[in-house]
Amino acid sequence: MGAAEVWTDGLATRNLFFTGKGGVGKTSLACAVALNLAESGKKTLIVSTDPASNLDEVFGVALGTCPTPIPGVGGLFGANLDPEAAAAAYREKVVGPYRDKLPAAVIRNMEEQFSGACTTEIAAFDEFVRLMASPEATESFDHIVFDTAPTGHTLRLLSLPSAWSGYLNTTTAEASCLGPLAGLQDQRVLYQRALDRLASPKDTTVVLVARPERSSLKEAARTQVELADLGIKNLRLILNAVYKPDKTDDPVAQAFARVIEDGLASMPSVLGQLPISHVPMLPGNVVGMASLRSLLDSAPAKPGPTPHLNLPPLNLELASFVAELAASGRGVVMTMGKGGVGKTTVAAQIAHSLADLGHKVLLTTTDPAGNVLDLAGRLPSNLEVAWIDPGTEVENYTNAALEKAAITMDDNALALLKEDLRSPCTEEIAVFRAFADAVAKGNDQFVVIDTAPTGHTILLMDATEAYHREVARTQSDAPESVRQLLPRLRDPDFTKVVLVALPEPTPVHEAQRLQVDLKRAGIEPFGWVVNRSLALAGVWEPLLAGKASKESGPIQEVLALCGRVVVQPWMNADLTIVDGTKAAMAR
Repeated sequence: MGAAEVWTDGLATRNLFFTGKGGVGKTSLACAVALNLAESGKKTLIVSTDPASNLDEVFGVALGTCPTPIPGVGGLFGANLDPEAAAAAYREKVVGPYRDKLPAAVIRNMEEQFSGACTTEIAAFDEFVRLMASPEATESFDHIVFDTAPTGHTLRLLSLPSAWSGYLNTTTAEASCLGPLAGLQDQRVLYQRALDRLASPKDTTVVLVARPERSSLKEAARTQVELADLGIKNLRLILNAVYKPDKTDDPVAQAFARVIEDGLASMPSVLGQLPISHVPMLPGNVVGMASLRSLLDSAPAKPGPTPHLNLPPLNLELASFVAELAASGRGVVMTMGKGGVGKTTVAAQIAHSLADLGHKVLLTTTDPAGNVLDLAGRLPSNLEVAWIDPGTEVENYTNAALEKAAITMDDNALALLKEDLRSPCTEEIAVFRAFADAVAKGNDQFVVIDTAPTGHTILLMDATEAYHREVARTQSDAPESVRQLLPRLRDPDFTKVVLVALPEPTPVHEAQRLQVDLKRAGIEPFGWVVNRSLALAGVWEPLLAGKASKESGPIQEVLALCGRVVVQPWMNADLTIVDGTKAAMAR
């Protein structure tokens, strides 16, 4: 029986969403399903909603915002939802009609107003809604497969149809931070239609993708609950990269297999209510049609003889890396990279090591699905672990805005402001300000920030520049933390960005693109951590050794990009901060 009759069984609705924690293989499985549907005679469009899409690399073709044929596969098309392009088009739609009617200075002012995170979010959201609910956009396709951003960003995207529909159905305001609401009111029918289709089991299936590991399964369970709250209940669970080796004496392979066994044994009961499928681990990276087709083969991979493992010379240990970070005595350390590369674990290791050196440290996250709290084991008194909670930040921001406005506004004006603050855009502003406040704490201690996966982090950096321009232009009364945010991030003595990757092509290339984006914003990365090297762990079981034998090339690429690179061996990804740090420091 072929795997196309097993793990792809039941994936027959027109809309298919693949979501999950970063690095679990969403893109690989989404691409394999799209390929399978197209080769079965269904005209299929696969769309990435991730600002850091990897579809191009998997298919080996440059994709834009419009459906592009995938070479060699009849009936398969791909596209990337580009938030920046969508924002530019949205901005022009709002500002364009006034170009010949208002002075140039006024037009520039309007363009600045529509250059923030809110505009980017609603523009990308509009593109998503168009694909979901506008008949003319995708009516020629039998299936649309959505390869989504990591969980937190995706939950935000999927919640917006409900949030904006509710806001538009109840508000009496005429404008929001996005401009006149009349234009948004025109979208009300599409928003409601998108919401209905998301909740319809006949139209939409959401595939939760997870690794059979504790943290990944825990996040999948949280996602299931949050989606149910949105009325999205037609879910399936796919466990990717299931590793069940033949009997082996390799201690690394035995430990690797125990992680899988322990993860499956600890699966949250709520996930047991879903249809569950297993996809076996492959020995190589899933790039190209041949590897995608191997995902559709139910037979476990048959590794060849144990390959020779040959890593380039490495001379920097984590302890020395952290000592350099600590030299300034204070400041901000930010871990960045593709989802699933171990940013949280690396951030935790750095935070605990700085605390061990006697520094006061705050470890926090900008990831909507961050799990720094889950990693917190026994902590010293000088290490605080916190999470930027969107709900709490919205409440704090709203209360502060209303309290300040009450000094000068009458009851009617306050009522209108309170209504405007119910806009979904308020969350973006509130979380951004919380991020600025966290960075500001680096003035007299260390703040280690575990950032969201690449795409969301790029949008955060773009928002920082947009807010900085707005503050400079208007001389607004923004908090000092917001005023100083971009200068602090650009100051290499204050902020040190650590790029985290796995020794695999896709995460290395994504982090490389992020490095270019950061440099464009005036931010020079401090160094790299290449995480979870099986070769450095000394694995020799054939299947895992097959993966390890491919690590040398990506590591060489990183060494060519930066003179400060730490390579860490694979270890249990579910270790606490304390255990994980001691294991890394004791090598």
